[in-house]
Amino acid sequence: MAVQEEKSKKRTPKISKEKKKSSSTQLNIKLVRSLVGRPRKHREVVKGLGLKKLNSEVTLEDCPEVRGMINKVRYLIKVEAMKKK
Repeated sequence: MAVQEEKSKKRTPKISKEKKKSSSTQLNIKLVRSLVGRPRKHREVVKGLGLKKLNSEVTLEDCPEVRGMINKVRYLIKVEAMKKK
């Protein structure tokens, strides 16, 4: 019996050349509820947003990554949309 060697074609991943859309809005995020007694992951998300203490505010670019973090801890924060100048 002859063993046939299959030539495996190495597929290179397609790299999409998406242009970054410059967002015309920014989000003003304020921590309005305490982190005491909250799950560890929620505390880490709040820290990742750049909020440290109660009533601290941060202004971030409106992007899907930030929106996902906001949705996770929406009960702890207050969000306002601002026009970018």
